[in-house]
Amino acid sequence: MPDGHSGPDDPQTQPEPQGGWSESITELSEPVVVPPDKSDFVQPAGILESSGQYCAQGALWRKFRPLTVQPEMPSGNIEHLAGRWLWGGVLWAHFGHFLVESTSRLWALSDLEKPVDGILFIPKRPRTGEMLRGFQRDFIDLISPDIPVRVATSPVRVEELVVPGQGFGLGRITAGTEKYRAAIHSDFAQDIQPEGPEKIYISRSALGLGKGGLLGEERLEELLEKEGYETFHPQQHDLSTQLARYKAATHVIAADGSAIHLFAMVGHSDQKLAIILRRKSTANNLLASNVTHFCGRNPLMINALRTEWVKEAGKKKSSRLSFGEIDHSIIGQELVKDGFIKSADSWQALTDDERRQSLDSKGLTKGNRFVEAPEFVRRRVRAIRAQRRAQRQAAQTASD
Repeated sequence: MPDGHSGPDDPQTQPEPQGGWSESITELSEPVVVPPDKSDFVQPAGILESSGQYCAQGALWRKFRPLTVQPEMPSGNIEHLAGRWLWGGVLWAHFGHFLVESTSRLWALSDLEKPVDGILFIPKRPRTGEMLRGFQRDFIDLISPDIPVRVATSPVRVEELVVPGQGFGLGRITAGTEKYRAAIHSDFAQDIQPEGPEKIYISRSALGLGKGGLLGEERLEELLEKEGYETFHPQQHDLSTQLARYKAATHVIAADGSAIHLFAMVGHSDQKLAIILRRKSTANNLLASNVTHFCGRNPLMINALRTEWVKEAGKKKSSRLSFGEIDHSIIGQELVKDGFIKSADSWQALTDDERRQSLDSKGLTKGNRFVEAPEFVRRRVRAIRAQRRAQRQAAQTASD
C-alpha cells in the first residue's frame, strides 16, 4: 500500500488539488486496459503498459487509497482497439459518483496537442456492461459534443492511450485541481442559458426510501415556498434544465446530496447557497470544499439534525441511505441570519404527533427497516440524565 510520504508527483500517493501527478498527462503505446471482473469496493482493474508494468496514474483514488489496484495481465487473445483514446477511468452509474469520479480526467480534452478518437472507460459494476446512461452521455456532450465513448467490458489493447491525472474526486482532491476547474469553467455547459426563478430549493422529497433524505422535508418546502422559493426536484428534469435553473438562481437552498456537485460546476460567487445536512458524515466537509473552490464562495452549512434514521440491517451507521430528522426552528434561524429568508417566526420543530405521522408516511418504521441511530439515542439519554441531575441538585439547593 502507498505509504503517504512521497511527493505529489508520485502516483502511488493520493492526488492533490495543488497539482503533481493529478495534473500530468501520460501517453502510452499499446497498453492493455483491464476491466474489473467483480463488484468489490476495491477492484483489480486499470492499465497495464505494453511491458506489463502497472500504470498507477490510471488508478481511481478515494481519499487515502486507490479503489482500483494492479490487475494481472490477461491471457489469451486480447481485442485490439485502433486509434488514440483518452482514459476516462471508472464509469459510475450513481449520479453523484459519476460527476465527481468519472469526470475527473475530462479536463485533458482541452489540454491536448493532438485530438483523441474517443473516451475509454471501464465499468464500476461489471453487470452494467457497456451501458451508457442518458445523463452520462448528456454530461459528456456538454463538455465535448458527440465525442465517441467506449466502455470496455473485457480486456482491450489500445493503439494509443492518453492518461490524464485524476483532477477531481473524493478526498482532498474534491477541491479539484486548477486545470480541472479551469476546464469545467471554460468548456462545460457553455451554451446553456440561465432560465428559472431567483430562489430555488433543491429537494430530495420525491426520491423515495432508496436514496435517503430529510424527515420533515415537506414542511420545509411549505415554509420556503411562503418565502418565495420554488421547490425543484432535479431528477425529474434533464441535465440542461437542471443547469439552467442553477445558473439562474441567486439564492439556492439544498438538502445535501449529489445535485450540489452539479450546481458547483456552474455556480459563481454572486450566488448564495445554503446546504441542509441530512446525516452525520465527513462527506459534508467534502461538499463544502467542492462548492468553495469551484464557486469562490463558502456555502452556509446548516446542521439542524434532531436525530438520524438509519437502515436497521447492518451496522446501523450513518450512510447515504439515512434520513435526517430536522428541527425547522434551527434552520429558520440560520436562514434569517444569512439573508435567505425574512422571518422565521412560524418555523417550528415538528410536534410528536407530526413526527410520528411523518415517520409513517415515509414508511421508515414499516417492518423496522429503519431505526434511530444509536449515537443519537445515547445522546438523548445523556441529556435526559443531565437534566434530571440538574433538577435534583436544584431541589437539594432549595431545600438547604
